[in-house]
Amino acid sequence: MDKIKIAFFAEVLIRDFDGATRTIFEIIDRIDRTKFEFLFFCGVPPKEDFGWEVFHVPALTIPFNKDYKMASMFRMGPRIVNRLNRFNPDLIHVATPSPLGYFALKYGLKERIPITTIYHTHFISYVRYYTNNTPLVTSALETALISHNKSFYNRCTRVFVPTDAMAEELGDLGFKQRLMKTWARGINLEVFSPNKRNLPMIQKFTGNDKKNIIFASRLVWEKNLKVLVELYELIQKQVLPYNLIVAGDGLAKEELEQMMPSAYFTGYMNHDHLSELYASSDYFVFTSITETFGNVITEAMASGLPCLIADGGGSKSLIKQGINGFLCKPHQAKDYLHKIQLLEEHPEFCRMMKIQAIKDVSQLSWDHLVQSLFTQMKELVLQSRNKRYTSLSI
Repeated sequence: MDKIKIAFFAEVLIRDFDGATRTIFEIIDRIDRTKFEFLFFCGVPPKEDFGWEVFHVPALTIPFNKDYKMASMFRMGPRIVNRLNRFNPDLIHVATPSPLGYFALKYGLKERIPITTIYHTHFISYVRYYTNNTPLVTSALETALISHNKSFYNRCTRVFVPTDAMAEELGDLGFKQRLMKTWARGINLEVFSPNKRNLPMIQKFTGNDKKNIIFASRLVWEKNLKVLVELYELIQKQVLPYNLIVAGDGLAKEELEQMMPSAYFTGYMNHDHLSELYASSDYFVFTSITETFGNVITEAMASGLPCLIADGGGSKSLIKQGINGFLCKPHQAKDYLHKIQLLEEHPEFCRMMKIQAIKDVSQLSWDHLVQSLFTQMKELVLQSRNKRYTSLSI
């Protein structure tokens, strides 16, 4: 069988830029060159030696989020079509329902090529954070975004969603569930492990031997950061013996530093340093309700941390309440603190929770997941080829 040709469209192709690009590169790193040929189209190209051909589309900064850029389609359509025609793809994969993604979708539909996508980001849940939760504006924008996303995802051949909870939520919004297939995110257990625990390192960083509560994420307000600030204020008000460590960078970092002057901010950390910080901490909190999956949660679980996360979004599927972690009331900082103190009072219960968390994430092998993804892509291509052959025969 000839190599399967896949045209891959993504706005950003920078390794470790965010959770979506980390997933994308886990896929890219496992492409079998004897079976597949890839051509990439993007707005922000890789900084490293990529190893695959990249068609770079000029990009513009997004006005409401300066961390991100989006490919501009101005006068680019004919050039992209020309390159696609010469490549002659068997399958189109689209990362984001952006103008570039829509262009790829329309090309695939016109050429009757299978179109796959991974539901990386739940943009719909971001709206209220950019409209200050103003009811009329929020409702109008959410309605428009739901309609926009449905018109994209409901025309794809296959939509890979990270959790059953996310699939259920999308189904309630009118996304076609028959197109959805659950495809989780993996974890590198050699990188994230309790064996990385290094108390001298973390005590040097904080300057004390208090228990450490860690939050890790891009620092943007759609991560429900107001609740994190409220948790910090409760700890300070009650003079509790906890350090709050905030790992990550983003547009909200400077403002957060002013609101939480006694918290410890690490800035951006690569996986090697982050894994050591996880394993050396005592509790992981995650306040976001906008996640489709939540890579940082599985990283913390693999590191042996009890995880206390918001009961919302796709990430809630990762937690079995009171067994491998806790789901907390999303907007109540007191609930996070209550559950931390519960674990403090019952150390054996806490120990069993850590063991179960490690056991549960040990099943999330990237090798297995990516192989499954490629197998499903191959099946879609073969089905498409058979339909074309049958059509020609008739």
